[in-house]
Amino acid sequence: MHIRTDLPHPTFAEDVWIPLPDGTRLFARVWRPRTTEPVPALLEYLPYRLSDWTAPRDAQRHPWYAGHGYASVRVDVRGHGNSEGLPTDEYSETELRDGVAVVEWLAAQPWCTGRVGMFGISWGGFNALQLAARAPQALRAVVTVCSADDRYDNDVHYTGGSVLAVDMHAWAATMLAFTCRPPDPAFVGSDWRERWLTRLAAVEPYIHTWLSHQSRDAYWRHGSVCEDYSAVRAPVLAVGGWHDPYRDTVLRLAEHLDAAGTPVRGIIGPWSHQYPDRGLPPGPAIGFLQETLRWWDHWLKDEDRGVTQDPLLRSWISESHPPATCYDQLPGRWVGDRSWPSPNVTPTTWTLPGTAPRPVASPQHTGVDAGRFFPFGNQADLPPDQREEDGRSVCFDLPELGERLEILGRPAVRLRLTSEVPRGQVVARLCDVAPDGSSTLVTRGVLNLVARQGRDRVVEWEPGATEDVEFQLNGIGHTFPPGHRVRVALSSAYWPWVWPHPDGGGWTVDPGASSVVLPVRTPGPDDGGIAFEEPEQSPPLGVTHPGSQEPGPERRVVRDVAAGEWRLEVDPRYGGTRHYPDGLEFTEEAREVYTVRSDEATSARTRSDWSVRLRRADLGWDARVRTRSEITADRDAFHVRDEVVCHDGDEEVFRRSWRRSIPRTAG
Repeated sequence: MHIRTDLPHPTFAEDVWIPLPDGTRLFARVWRPRTTEPVPALLEYLPYRLSDWTAPRDAQRHPWYAGHGYASVRVDVRGHGNSEGLPTDEYSETELRDGVAVVEWLAAQPWCTGRVGMFGISWGGFNALQLAARAPQALRAVVTVCSADDRYDNDVHYTGGSVLAVDMHAWAATMLAFTCRPPDPAFVGSDWRERWLTRLAAVEPYIHTWLSHQSRDAYWRHGSVCEDYSAVRAPVLAVGGWHDPYRDTVLRLAEHLDAAGTPVRGIIGPWSHQYPDRGLPPGPAIGFLQETLRWWDHWLKDEDRGVTQDPLLRSWISESHPPATCYDQLPGRWVGDRSWPSPNVTPTTWTLPGTAPRPVASPQHTGVDAGRFFPFGNQADLPPDQREEDGRSVCFDLPELGERLEILGRPAVRLRLTSEVPRGQVVARLCDVAPDGSSTLVTRGVLNLVARQGRDRVVEWEPGATEDVEFQLNGIGHTFPPGHRVRVALSSAYWPWVWPHPDGGGWTVDPGASSVVLPVRTPGPDDGGIAFEEPEQSPPLGVTHPGSQEPGPERRVVRDVAAGEWRLEVDPRYGGTRHYPDGLEFTEEAREVYTVRSDEATSARTRSDWSVRLRRADLGWDARVRTRSEITADRDAFHVRDEVVCHDGDEEVFRRSWRRSIPRTAG
């Protein structure tokens, strides 16, 4: 990592309030070059509190952009951080309408040329895409990182039509704790408490809404760019990582935006859910800021930086590697494809070995070695050796490879199934099995059988009937070397990623009528010329992490042998305790617990506890937020419990609990 202190322009930063048409003001920080000439503006717009939570990350990139001749702007959405107004659901109509107003405000400033770009990761990347679909005139280019074009089937809520227990609940609980944090008196003044209490009174846990829409209805279609790719007219640079759950969006945007005539380029590296210049595992990192600067200069300054000559899709293809929960650097190489789907990729079908029908009835704790749904670059993020998971599944090994097999894209499985129960799940994992028997997870996919005819409907299986089903696995770039085997592992459970159906029933697969389809890639003419600069950033913010207490394990699996119960305990490790240069002391503790009995689907339960403290000794400010969230389910309903308790110093100023029972429809 190169820290740049010799940027082309000296810079300065200022905090401003952006007025909205309804009179609400959004809190923003603007980094600008010291120049009398107007410059294009770059906007990052999300709710994660620019004055504390994202401040270290913001310091790495916004000053860097300013030093290269842009006004780089970070804005908190309404009802979050120091912005005024009340919180809404994620990507609400209000939030998107506000975003358009922010773009228009930026374009109208005397220091702006009238051209605006948007960038962001995760929520900020979602917003960039969704605002691009609204096509405000001033929005001329977008960089979206680790985001999704489909809010239902490629977000934290559902996968393959199944309820995501692991992150639907965890992220809803996280956002409950985040939304309940107070405005900072250092920025909003003495009325911070009044504003906090007003905000708290409006809070509603996201989980109630998310679980109330278990099929892909109008709620999920709102904000899903895949509903109409042609609405996006601003050029899009889409970036993702093979260890991020949103990576398939890059493939779809490359295909559909290109077909619609919108300039688009895609980059998929080995990364987790992080900006790819941060150097967090797995690497290698790239000079992401320099790469985006080429994009901005081309579309916002009319400078030819060669971006239209880049391949449509630049992808990292990993070499085979032993299973591990963390890799500092993955072996592999960059390849380029001028179109997607690529003529260099051929879908190739292998029939599953065997002729006799195989019953699949996995224990309910299958999935405890799935790894983190959202890897963040921590030491326990990725799946360990899959041999135990393979033992809980039914596995089909293709013949030992005599030559190198390289895949790029989304594998698929076609399965002939017979089920004796009306509801069930199918989970398919693709593993790389080495000669020593170790099993490395390559990719996976899920199908909720009641959603097999479409994510927007519920069609129960006729007990005893036989049907053919097909679904895709998540995209991947991977190489299987000679002497290895490709393993297709099938299971009927995957806890805690997928919430089990109450019957917990399995099914029977006919291997002779089933197959796996691999996107086999042959070398292309652009493979040798793909290279990126080394990463560079602005100087770090100077946040310190005090305390010598050794943290507990990130992920721990506990088995109660007598009860047949399995418990997964998770510390998400979002940042812990840190002290900021402006005097803010921030403490954050979180713990997630997922429990299930191996023989009882309705025993599944989740729990998330959060504790957040913000303190400024010079102002006598000490605010604390504690939340608890739990979900259980029986045959008929999900039962959700949430609680929030807030303190100003030693005084309890707010307490509220919610109890909801939400009928099970598709879930």
